[in-house]
Amino acid sequence: MKSNFYFTFILILLSCTSKNESVKTTLKKRIVGIQPYENISIAETKKIAQALDSFYGCKSIVLPPIKHDKKSFISIKSPRYRADSIIRFQNRTIPSHVDYIVGVTNSDISTTKHDTKGNIEKPTWKYSDFGVMGLAYRPGNSAIISTFRLKHKNKKLAFTRFKKVTIHEFGHNLGLPHCPNKKCVMTAAAEKISTIDNENLALCKSCKNKIN
Repeated sequence: MKSNFYFTFILILLSCTSKNESVKTTLKKRIVGIQPYENISIAETKKIAQALDSFYGCKSIVLPPIKHDKKSFISIKSPRYRADSIIRFQNRTIPSHVDYIVGVTNSDISTTKHDTKGNIEKPTWKYSDFGVMGLAYRPGNSAIISTFRLKHKNKKLAFTRFKKVTIHEFGHNLGLPHCPNKKCVMTAAAEKISTIDNENLALCKSCKNKIN
């Protein structure tokens, strides 16, 4: 069965429980490569690696920065990189010493949003090349997160959004679907930036059990 793409349109969401000890035990031997692209801050990239380790109990390493693959570039509405192309590129080029690869970029990224029948959602002009916060295989070993739509004059808030999106997308890599619990980090995005700001940073009990 082919992996599904799960994307975070205007956000990603968060959770109910503050502790994830059982999750950490499950993932303690997994290596996650954090792949910075272009001009994203390496200092923030290292903090994201630490946040992922703290939340899931995995071991993250920051890979050398690279440029985006030119084949992923698109300019229909505005200059962007196709998130689906990026995660395929990462899947093909993942280093042999890591189990997962999570790309981070400050460039705008997009994908195509489909309905339950596989058709492009309406209006087509909006969803054929739809700007997103992140995209990941579910399950799989590749995800991409963009800070482009997470910006805020309050840098602390902007970084909290960045952490939430990363934790959400990596959850998809681990096989987690979107969660109906509105307080869970795996709650489906609602195309509103307020969604991510109003959520906690934890997995609900149901999602924790699915990982284990």
